Amino acid sequence: MKVGFVSIFGKPNAGKSTLLNALMGEKLAIVSPKVQTTRHRIKGILTEKEYQIIFSDTPGIIQPRYKLHEKMMQAVKYSLEDADLALLLLDIRDNWEENDKLFGALRLKSPGILVFNKCDGMPAEKIKEARAFFTGKPYAREIFDISALKKLNISGLLEGVLRFLPEGEPFFDGDDLTDLPTKFFVGELIREKIFQLYGDEIPYHAAVMVQEFLEKTTLTKIRADIIVQRETQKGIILGDGGKMIKELGSRARKDIEEFIGRKVFLELFVKVRPKWRDTENFLKEYGYN
Repeated sequence: MKVGFVSIFGKPNAGKSTLLNALMGEKLAIVSPKVQTTRHRIKGILTEKEYQIIFSDTPGIIQPRYKLHEKMMQAVKYSLEDADLALLLLDIRDNWEENDKLFGALRLKSPGILVFNKCDGMPAEKIKEARAFFTGKPYAREIFDISALKKLNISGLLEGVLRFLPEGEPFFDGDDLTDLPTKFFVGELIREKIFQLYGDEIPYHAAVMVQEFLEKTTLTKIRADIIVQRETQKGIILGDGGKMIKELGSRARKDIEEFIGRKVFLELFVKVRPKWRDTENFLKEYGYN
């Protein structure tokens, strides 16, 4: 049986979370057109008769500006250390030289597969040029072109991954899809709706803390806090007469019900915690360990 840890690395918005979801056939990572949507390392466990692959979606690689960013880059560091294989993902339309420097700076200790994403509709000549540019790079043992969103060539990439994995015993039970609790994904689904509904500033100043997750006979009761840094941000989250938070709650509840497979009663509260992104105690409380 092939068994191994495969980590996905790349710049913000390269499509890492979309790729994890495509490989898993399940929505485990939230997605958004905005950069830095992923803040945690999210593991997806893909188990079949012949293999078990533990994929890790990692935050986009950035230069840290505050403690939250530092925590995000620690998640990248840990994923580098335990990976049997690295998937180095880039948007094929992005700057190739910048990605080359980024991947080279990772100093991989494991083999790497270079993956050109968003290749649907891309001229074959452009893909050929990209291959010529990256062929021979020490971090790229193989090169694949895919579309994670359209699920193009995902099966081919999976076959390539398996060629590099060692044989061994599975680390997780066959029914496990992840090692993270359901509460984590509930918080992420709420945070995804903040990215969808609000402007450029609010999503990066907001965190979500699930305070209650109670499974009752007919439904699941969930109470969550949305954390922001300023009173003005709280007002934006709430909206006039609470209109925006009602829309946020409605959208989040629908997705949570689909995720856990039962009815949900969702309560959302907004709390102000100044400078939470740069405060160690707050970061630990909100799960950024």
